[in-house]
Amino acid sequence: MKESDFRRDVVKVCRLMHQNKLVAATDGNVSVRLDGDRLLFTPSGVSKGLVTEEQLVVTDLDGRRISGDGEASSEIRMHLAAYRERPDVRAVVHAHPPIATAFTVAGVSLAPCVLPEVVFHLGTIPTSEYATPASERGPEIIRELIRGCDAILLDRHGTLTVAEDVFKAYFKLEKVENYAQVMLYARQLGNVRTLPKDEVDRLMQTRRQLGISGKVTMCRGCNICK
Repeated sequence: MKESDFRRDVVKVCRLMHQNKLVAATDGNVSVRLDGDRLLFTPSGVSKGLVTEEQLVVTDLDGRRISGDGEASSEIRMHLAAYRERPDVRAVVHAHPPIATAFTVAGVSLAPCVLPEVVFHLGTIPTSEYATPASERGPEIIRELIRGCDAILLDRHGTLTVAEDVFKAYFKLEKVENYAQVMLYARQLGNVRTLPKDEVDRLMQTRRQLGISGKVTMCRGCNICK
């Protein structure tokens, strides 16, 4: 793909994030790996609903700006950590989906294995420790988690999803928020039934047989599954 194609795709994903209310105001950020040592970032302080292809910023793998008039996202350290820990990752999406974020505010985990589609595509969804947004601690709280999974809840700070292209990273964000909504409804109805361990094992076996890309981690120690 040409750089212009990557720019077009990043802006499309930004529009989807804004239209689907997965970010508000200037929240969230998106990046893609252009080649071996260049990254394309959304600029800081610009609404994802209004950002243009020309406003995107190119940096090196240390976050130093190569081109673009603005500054790369304030969460650039977190993106860089994901790329360093996962050479297979070509895109990173950070958003603030309201329901998934609310689960972290309430201290309720989304790790239990409940929906087969979520288990199949994402495994369990861990929640990171808290870190001040845009701080140096941001990369540290995701390093170990991102090595083994493609979707992370950030304590009181939204989600981080990664994939081999920006649309797949965005789709994982949608799946996390949809799962959070289902879990919210189930809790309101009074009961959340987890999948039996043998069914989780079957889903993982099917995933391996189909050669699904990405990383999943099973069992985050929730002690719910029987």
